[in-house]
Amino acid sequence: MRHPVHPARLGIALTLALAATGCSTTAGDGSRGADTKPTARASATAASITSCGRRLSFAEPPKRTVALDQTSTETLLELGLQDRMAGTANLKTKIPARYEAAYAEVPVIAPKIATGEQLRSSATDFAVAGSTDLFTADRAGTREELAALQVPTFVSAVDCPQHSPAGTTPFELLFSDYENLGKVFGARERAGKLAADQRAAVTKAGENAAELPEGVDRPTVVYLYSVFNGMPYVAGRTGLPSEMSRIVGAENAFDDVDEDWPEVSWEEIAERDPDVIVIGDLSERGRPGDSAAEKRATMNAHPVISRLPAVRDDRILEVPGIELDPSVRSVHALGLLAQGMKDLGYVR
Repeated sequence: MRHPVHPARLGIALTLALAATGCSTTAGDGSRGADTKPTARASATAASITSCGRRLSFAEPPKRTVALDQTSTETLLELGLQDRMAGTANLKTKIPARYEAAYAEVPVIAPKIATGEQLRSSATDFAVAGSTDLFTADRAGTREELAALQVPTFVSAVDCPQHSPAGTTPFELLFSDYENLGKVFGARERAGKLAADQRAAVTKAGENAAELPEGVDRPTVVYLYSVFNGMPYVAGRTGLPSEMSRIVGAENAFDDVDEDWPEVSWEEIAERDPDVIVIGDLSERGRPGDSAAEKRATMNAHPVISRLPAVRDDRILEVPGIELDPSVRSVHALGLLAQGMKDLGYVR
């Protein structure tokens, strides 16, 4: 059950908490890997960035950051910033092994979506989220409420493409998150390396995309994310898989649906008759129909879907489902897609 934010109590509590946190006094730019208990000691340098249309200014790096979702948590851990984190929330799947030691150092303020009450208990001085919908009055509080309390709020640029130059790709928006957070925490070197490494991974994924002759259609892909109450949820035009498809020389079969993960019917999937089906394995989430095996079984048992060439000929790829949403892990899924399309003969 969600608890509403009470702005007056939130204001008093957070103001007192912020006063108690004092000033930041650290130096350096950590560069150790996340699997060796990383730490990115932030340099005491003022920084200003723009996040989702809001200008944020910092006299010094934050000391008590709260990550409101798994995406933000893993980005901060990848940057070695666990010693700057006062809390995390809304974990959907298991934390990867390389982050486990660092994650163990961070308090969990909420197992699911954090409320204003839970946020203020953390005495945060910076709140980071992958999407704007976590900053609402009945969740962590609005960005305006938190700004009035001198708590800056960061939202991933992927969720606010309208505030970036037209044509900026989702991956570039993701990389800009790393770079902006690097500025805020004085961890520019590590953030820059992460962005550079992932840019190189995106380039590599696109190297084998075939140049098709005029009039020849690109291979189509359906991304099956989940099956809930027997109904399939697939990637629409605004989700990251559409960009992944473009990079590897394919096309998302539901690019005409202006949603991230729309519910469709099995008959609609059959009508699109995709060349390839990509299954998002959400086994760790544990809901009925989440695992790749369950999704395969559902398709094999369906009287129409089972007859599709992609199913009949096993042109099915499996990737971790959480990696199909924009995160520090998404380049891994992109690499699996690129290799899978190559193995199936659709790219060079």
